Amino acid sequence: MSKAEEHVSLGEMYSDYFLDYASYVILERAVPHLGDGLKPVQRRILHAMRMLEDGRYNKVANVVGDTMKYHPHGDVAIKDAIVGLGQKELLIDTQGNWGNTLTGDPAAAARYIEARLTRFALEVAFNKKTTQWTKSYDGRNDEPVTLPMKFPLLLAQGAEGIAVGLACKILPHNFIELVDACIAALRKKKVELVPDFATGGIMDASEYNDGLRGGRLRVRAKVEIEKKKLLRIVEVPYGVTTTSLMDSVVSANEKGKIKIAKIEDNTAGEADILVHLPAGTDPETARDALYAFTDCEVSISPNACVIADGKPQFLGVSEILKRCALQTKDLLKLELEIRLGELQEKWHFSSLEKIFIEKRIYRDIEECETWESVIETIDKGLKKYKKLFKRAITRDDIVRLTEIKIKRISKFDSFRADEEIKGLEDAIAETEKNLKNLTRYAVRYFENLKKTHGKGRERRTVVSEFERVDRSQVVAATETLYLDEKNGFAGWSLKKEKAIEKCSRIDDIIAFSQDAQMRVVKVADKAFVGKRPVHVAVFRKDDPKIYCMIYRDGRSGPVLAKRFKVGGVTRDKVYELGKGSPGTRVFHFSVHDTEKESEETEVVVHLKPALRLRNVSRPFRFGEIGLKGRGAKGNIITKHAIDRVVKGGG
Repeated sequence: MSKAEEHVSLGEMYSDYFLDYASYVILERAVPHLGDGLKPVQRRILHAMRMLEDGRYNKVANVVGDTMKYHPHGDVAIKDAIVGLGQKELLIDTQGNWGNTLTGDPAAAARYIEARLTRFALEVAFNKKTTQWTKSYDGRNDEPVTLPMKFPLLLAQGAEGIAVGLACKILPHNFIELVDACIAALRKKKVELVPDFATGGIMDASEYNDGLRGGRLRVRAKVEIEKKKLLRIVEVPYGVTTTSLMDSVVSANEKGKIKIAKIEDNTAGEADILVHLPAGTDPETARDALYAFTDCEVSISPNACVIADGKPQFLGVSEILKRCALQTKDLLKLELEIRLGELQEKWHFSSLEKIFIEKRIYRDIEECETWESVIETIDKGLKKYKKLFKRAITRDDIVRLTEIKIKRISKFDSFRADEEIKGLEDAIAETEKNLKNLTRYAVRYFENLKKTHGKGRERRTVVSEFERVDRSQVVAATETLYLDEKNGFAGWSLKKEKAIEKCSRIDDIIAFSQDAQMRVVKVADKAFVGKRPVHVAVFRKDDPKIYCMIYRDGRSGPVLAKRFKVGGVTRDKVYELGKGSPGTRVFHFSVHDTEKESEETEVVVHLKPALRLRNVSRPFRFGEIGLKGRGAKGNIITKHAIDRVVKGGG
């Protein structure tokens, strides 16, 4: 072997290892399979539980141990996966303390809790005859490649997982709506689905995008106004617990974004959180503030990714449902074909047995001395009846006839045999009819699922469109903005300095300094707003102001006037209102609510005395110049040096 063949590049080796790892995580850990909607650990748990199934509960610790025969990973991970399945209340019937998804309380230890498969799981997920099998990791046991799932389980339970380079987030949907959608899909009608959550809430699904990447859901808690000073939260958004929601409310209150007096958690079987409001608080505004600043409203980004055809694929929920409906139809067809074959075989042997006994063919073998002569004698005795059968009579059939016990022959009832054959013929006819009308049969199957298992599974999440709450409109103004004019700082902690106005902690500050610069910064305990500020205020985009300014360009340049508005700004960026020349100075700055008010603003510009300068006082009205944007440099009003600018005629 050459040296080139003996050595492998380290980079190539790591590249191969990483690819193997990525493939393993995607296919074996993080992403569910389209066929049965399960990840491998979930599939192995259900298979282990089916092997243990005897109608009684099993300790979860026992289920974990049996699952490890198929799943070579830690017991804690398996137990957590079992708890996750059990909390969805669809496939596993639970007993004991399984935790609470509403409050976030964990389940008890595996040795204290018990589980068994539900009737629904036994009906839709298992059939040995239609299951494709493979060997377990150690070759000692058989395990299913996928379970023969006759229901869109993936959409009912939802799924989440993070793999290498991709993520999966499929949201749960309503059981009854899924069944109805499957029926619609089988009838080739349009299918539309939106999620439904066990925790209820109010959902805006206008941007759901069929569950694909780029879509978005907004889900709100159900908040009721009990009294003027009391709000009651009775349902929480998906993925939010009562504990995390309360923490978010307390945090928002501490940050000054909302005002509450106290909060109580009375949650038991259903969510019940009381939010007490301080006197003078409008409950409608307080509710909107909860939506704006707490987990009472959350945004969820779905990303429907499944394993199909041996690779990850991004499919919309409507496409997933259609494929699941067609898979169910195919599985039902396979079950019918298997059943038809079994019925035909049973009819074949029952008819053979009847002729063998009624025609006393068994007596013909009394004189036979060899096994072959026995077979030939029976075959000869059946020869004239062969046209009655749907398939050829084989040697195996004859061998089975020889195994009939004398007791059965002696007690043979011809009438009962005829009734049994008639029943088999009716069952065969019914099965063949179902195969010819497969879609109708599949529809009846889903209708029966709905009738049998749909009770108590009505939609809990209300679907509604709602506008996003404008934070600036509902935030509580709990702070006072102070200004340190000497050092150029503003904030709510500078309580010894000049008070400007009330503000909230999400507001922005707009500040203009004497060197004709402007900046917008976020309100903080202490924020720099520029040296020698001439105007500082809370910046409100929905309440635009008009500014009038007179400034000198540089140390000896002309004096200009400008009347302007401030539009879009970037926070913390310094904007030059003049030409940016060193030594620029503002002599007059005023703020107005309306354009008319700004036009009527008058000032007197006092010039410095100079040779041949007769008039040192010149009145100026801002209505003489047009209203422009922030970037306009302004109009020259004099090239002489000025002493001061006085408002009005002073």
